[in-house]
Amino acid sequence: MSEYRERRALIGHGAVVWTRTAGTGPQRVLPDGCTDLIWSEAGPGPDGELLVAGPDTHAHLAPGAPGTRAVGLRFAPGTGPAVLGVPAHELRDLRVPLAALWPGAEVRRLAERIATGQTATAAGRLLEEAAFGRLRTAEPPDPVLAAIVAAASRGSGVAGIAADVGLGERQLHRRSLAAFGYGPKTLGRVLRLNRALDLARTGLPFAEVAATAGYADQAHLARDVRALAGVPLGRLLRVP
Repeated sequence: MSEYRERRALIGHGAVVWTRTAGTGPQRVLPDGCTDLIWSEAGPGPDGELLVAGPDTHAHLAPGAPGTRAVGLRFAPGTGPAVLGVPAHELRDLRVPLAALWPGAEVRRLAERIATGQTATAAGRLLEEAAFGRLRTAEPPDPVLAAIVAAASRGSGVAGIAADVGLGERQLHRRSLAAFGYGPKTLGRVLRLNRALDLARTGLPFAEVAATAGYADQAHLARDVRALAGVPLGRLLRVP
């Protein structure tokens, strides 16, 4: 069985450090509007592999032999591009070697330090250290991003989000692509999916999950979960 743990990252900004030990078969990773900086010991070299997971529009199956360890730093929606140095839409639905985005020598040194650190705690701290170094010299975050996420989380439509943040719909779409990897409508669907899963995991009946999370009805919830996650809601809940 796979094992997964996470904690709040010390760098703040809503980031999370996570550790996963692979079980049998690939793990289904659901879209969440985030980008991740990941070290995997299953990489081709002796020091593992550093890679970036872009924002997903559908579920991604993460491979890994049983017992393989991966450590990641997940950035909250909109904050990854400042660290990674590229607009989020260039990474949408992709897994990209970090060396394609950062200088190769810097990536090799970081991978070597992580591989020799032995513990997942040390690996997480090194990822945070690398990200913090980038954040110190990055441009300040777009001040409207938090408001866009908040409005999308409330279930506002595109016109409502644009009005809330004081942007035209085209400008909202462009800035959302750069920050989140997709437009505000897709961002809202992804955030609603994760809200519905959180509710369903408490044991709430699916009809109440649909109503509380903002779906038209239970059938709408079922269609959206299958479209984004690739499997029915009941099957998702059976996975630890």
